[in-house]
Amino acid sequence: MKESFPAPPKYLLEPFSIGSVPLPSRFNLAPLAGYTHMPFRLTVRELGGLGLATTDLVSARAILENSRKTFELLATCPEDKPLAVQIYGSNLKDLDAAAKFLEARGTQIIDINMGCPVNKVVKGGGGSAMMCDTTGQTLKVVQTVVEAVKIPVTVKMRLGWDDTQLTAPKFAAEFEQIGVSAITIHGRTREQGFSGSVNRDGIRTVVEAVQKIPVIGNGDIRNIEEAHRMIDETGCAAIAIGRGGLANPWIFRQLNNWLHTGVPGGRGSFEERIEFMETHLRRMIDWRGEHLACLQFRKVSAYHCRAIKADKDTHMKLQMLSRWSDFQEVVLELREKGPPKNWQAGGYEAEMNIPSGAISHW
Repeated sequence: MKESFPAPPKYLLEPFSIGSVPLPSRFNLAPLAGYTHMPFRLTVRELGGLGLATTDLVSARAILENSRKTFELLATCPEDKPLAVQIYGSNLKDLDAAAKFLEARGTQIIDINMGCPVNKVVKGGGGSAMMCDTTGQTLKVVQTVVEAVKIPVTVKMRLGWDDTQLTAPKFAAEFEQIGVSAITIHGRTREQGFSGSVNRDGIRTVVEAVQKIPVIGNGDIRNIEEAHRMIDETGCAAIAIGRGGLANPWIFRQLNNWLHTGVPGGRGSFEERIEFMETHLRRMIDWRGEHLACLQFRKVSAYHCRAIKADKDTHMKLQMLSRWSDFQEVVLELREKGPPKNWQAGGYEAEMNIPSGAISHW
């Protein structure tokens, strides 16, 4: 029986931009610390369908201090566009100087983080702490960055600190008035972290609070049906996908196919998933060197193993990965064995471990 899919809203086919920056689609890759670095972004971009990508969260202060690890996270290249750099901080002078530095460096969009729930960010007045400000400091922070540069400035935030302080609609309306170009809203509170379900009604209140700027919906989008629900129930202009893009890097291509043909097509085949793994790790080695790349690849290998239904032995080898040659041996074994019995592309649940949080280094 042929599978049917909901029809996409026609407005999704209209040209879309954030400020002066045109985007090739309305399907964006949300930042996830430790995962959405340049090697991953480039490898996903090659699959097609991706609109905007965003760097890992970096501290404005760390940029000014020329932190080596921070500049690794800022690494990009001409093929890695369109791209936003996401920053956080509460010191106005630091934010002003960091924004100007990024603009001079060729950054296309600066995104201010107001959503990170991690204590390291929150205790300094950044991330989700900005959602419960009553003194006007949050508005000053955002206005400082907007006035420091000519490039578009966007904000990514949660619905609020907790269910008693759902401040996102108020802030969205205020940010539009001071020149913010777009809002990305994750449909959870800081208190929720990444637990529970996304509140699409809450996202709709943010959409309704602004007049013209686009609101981008984020949270719990792992397939076409969930993307359609986010768009249909919130009226958002675009969507941002984080953990769903780790489990299924082909989701952006599928969304774009769905938009233009009504049918998403499949996820990557068994061989395509292996090729994705190879390309991803090779780029990570070029980026950070063999040792660090292999250590970092251990985290993402869990998602690949789930996708190809790898056995425990394969999973363990990738979890202990330390050399490119060891990885090649694992890949050779996978190709020799072929896909498991009854395996099919996309025949797995897009469930993931919750990221440890957005930090400027690990």
